[in-house]
Amino acid sequence: MPSEKSLQEQEYYAHPQNRFWRVMASILNRELPNEYSQKINLLHTNKIGLWDVVHHAKRIGSLDSAIEEESPNDIETFILQHQKLKTIAFNGKKSEELFHKYFKTMQGIRYVSLPSTSPANAGIKLDGLCERWKIIF
Repeated sequence: MPSEKSLQEQEYYAHPQNRFWRVMASILNRELPNEYSQKINLLHTNKIGLWDVVHHAKRIGSLDSAIEEESPNDIETFILQHQKLKTIAFNGKKSEELFHKYFKTMQGIRYVSLPSTSPANAGIKLDGLCERWKIIF
Protein backbone atom coordinates (compact mmCIF):
# COMPACT_ATOMS: atom_id res chain seq x y z
CA MET A 1 0.00 0.00 0.00
CA PRO A 2 1.60 3.30 -1.02
CA SER A 3 2.44 5.88 1.63
CA GLU A 4 0.44 9.09 2.02
CA LYS A 5 3.21 10.94 0.13
CA SER A 6 3.15 8.39 -2.70
CA LEU A 7 -0.63 8.63 -2.99
CA GLN A 8 -0.41 12.43 -3.00
CA GLU A 9 2.30 12.45 -5.68
CA GLN A 10 0.83 9.47 -7.60
CA GLU A 11 4.30 7.89 -7.62
CA TYR A 12 5.58 4.74 -6.00
CA TYR A 13 8.09 5.42 -3.21
CA ALA A 14 7.70 9.22 -3.39
CA HIS A 15 8.70 9.87 0.23
CA PRO A 16 12.19 11.42 0.00
CA GLN A 17 13.50 9.20 2.81
CA ASN A 18 12.28 5.95 1.25
CA ARG A 19 15.34 4.21 -0.14
CA PHE A 20 13.69 2.05 -2.82
CA TRP A 21 14.90 4.09 -5.81
CA ARG A 22 18.41 4.44 -4.36
CA VAL A 23 18.56 0.69 -3.80
CA MET A 24 17.39 -0.02 -7.36
CA ALA A 25 19.90 2.40 -8.90
CA SER A 26 22.71 0.93 -6.80
CA ILE A 27 22.04 -2.75 -7.49
CA LEU A 28 21.51 -2.01 -11.20
CA ASN A 29 24.76 0.02 -11.31
CA ARG A 30 22.97 3.10 -12.65
CA GLU A 31 22.72 6.73 -11.67
CA LEU A 32 19.65 7.60 -9.62
CA PRO A 33 17.18 9.22 -12.05
CA ASN A 34 15.60 12.53 -11.05
CA GLU A 35 12.27 12.18 -12.82
CA TYR A 36 9.68 9.56 -11.93
CA SER A 37 9.28 8.52 -15.58
CA GLN A 38 13.02 7.84 -15.70
CA LYS A 39 12.80 5.78 -12.52
CA ILE A 40 10.02 3.66 -14.02
CA ASN A 41 12.06 3.31 -17.21
CA LEU A 42 15.01 2.09 -15.13
CA LEU A 43 12.82 -0.75 -13.88
CA HIS A 44 11.32 -1.54 -17.29
CA THR A 45 14.67 -1.69 -19.07
CA ASN A 46 15.85 -4.16 -16.43
CA LYS A 47 12.65 -6.27 -16.65
CA ILE A 48 11.45 -5.35 -13.17
CA GLY A 49 7.77 -4.85 -12.46
CA LEU A 50 6.32 -2.98 -9.53
CA TRP A 51 2.91 -3.59 -7.99
CA ASP A 52 1.24 -3.59 -4.61
CA VAL A 53 -0.35 -6.64 -3.03
CA VAL A 54 -3.12 -4.38 -1.72
CA HIS A 55 -5.55 -2.74 -4.12
CA HIS A 56 -7.52 -0.83 -1.50
CA ALA A 57 -7.44 -0.49 2.28
CA LYS A 58 -8.24 1.77 5.18
CA ARG A 59 -5.20 3.26 6.85
CA ILE A 60 -4.45 6.32 8.93
CA GLY A 61 -0.91 7.47 8.20
CA SER A 62 1.66 5.52 6.22
CA LEU A 63 2.66 2.65 8.50
CA ASP A 64 1.98 -0.83 7.14
CA SER A 65 0.88 -1.89 10.61
CA ALA A 66 -2.09 0.49 10.28
CA ILE A 67 -3.51 -1.24 7.17
CA GLU A 68 -7.07 -2.47 7.79
CA GLU A 69 -9.92 -3.87 5.72
CA GLU A 70 -7.65 -4.45 2.76
CA SER A 71 -8.61 -5.99 -0.54
CA PRO A 72 -5.91 -7.48 -2.77
CA ASN A 73 -4.91 -6.70 -6.31
CA ASP A 74 -5.58 -9.48 -8.84
CA ILE A 75 -2.07 -10.87 -8.65
CA GLU A 76 -3.05 -14.36 -9.80
CA THR A 77 -4.26 -13.01 -13.15
CA PHE A 78 -1.15 -10.84 -13.44
CA ILE A 79 1.08 -13.88 -12.93
CA LEU A 80 -0.87 -15.92 -15.48
CA GLN A 81 -0.57 -13.09 -18.01
CA HIS A 82 3.20 -12.78 -17.47
CA GLN A 83 4.51 -16.27 -18.12
CA LYS A 84 8.15 -15.13 -18.00
CA LEU A 85 7.81 -13.96 -14.39
CA LYS A 86 10.53 -15.66 -12.36
CA THR A 87 10.69 -13.88 -9.01
CA ILE A 88 8.32 -12.04 -6.71
CA ALA A 89 10.14 -9.92 -4.14
CA PHE A 90 8.41 -8.49 -1.10
CA ASN A 91 9.48 -5.04 0.10
CA GLY A 92 9.03 -5.72 3.80
CA LYS A 93 7.24 -8.28 5.94
CA LYS A 94 3.75 -6.78 5.65
CA SER A 95 3.61 -7.17 1.86
CA GLU A 96 4.71 -10.79 2.19
CA GLU A 97 2.19 -11.43 4.98
CA LEU A 98 -0.66 -9.96 2.93
CA PHE A 99 0.38 -11.89 -0.17
CA HIS A 100 0.24 -15.19 1.70
CA LYS A 101 -3.09 -14.21 3.27
CA TYR A 102 -4.74 -13.95 -0.15
CA PHE A 103 -2.64 -16.04 -2.55
CA LYS A 104 -0.93 -19.39 -2.84
CA THR A 105 2.59 -19.66 -4.16
CA MET A 106 2.86 -20.92 -7.71
CA GLN A 107 5.34 -23.50 -8.91
CA GLY A 108 8.21 -22.08 -10.96
CA ILE A 109 8.22 -18.70 -9.21
CA ARG A 110 10.77 -17.80 -6.57
CA TYR A 111 9.44 -15.75 -3.64
CA VAL A 112 11.93 -13.49 -1.87
CA SER A 113 11.43 -11.66 1.43
CA LEU A 114 13.43 -8.43 1.59
CA PRO A 115 13.93 -5.79 4.26
CA SER A 116 11.71 -2.76 3.77
CA THR A 117 13.13 0.33 2.13
CA SER A 118 10.77 2.44 4.24
CA PRO A 119 12.13 5.24 6.41
CA ALA A 120 10.52 3.36 9.32
CA ASN A 121 13.18 0.66 8.78
CA ALA A 122 16.13 2.92 9.55
CA GLY A 123 17.96 0.14 11.41
CA ILE A 124 19.49 -1.12 8.16
CA LYS A 125 21.87 1.24 6.39
CA LEU A 126 21.64 1.77 2.62
CA ASP A 127 24.67 -0.44 1.89
CA GLY A 128 23.10 -3.26 3.89
CA LEU A 129 19.81 -2.90 2.05
CA CYS A 130 21.56 -2.98 -1.32
CA GLU A 131 23.48 -6.10 -0.35
CA ARG A 132 20.32 -7.89 0.74
CA TRP A 133 18.31 -6.74 -2.31
CA LYS A 134 20.88 -8.09 -4.78
CA ILE A 135 19.33 -11.52 -4.21
CA ILE A 136 16.50 -10.65 -6.60
CA PHE A 137 18.95 -11.20 -9.45
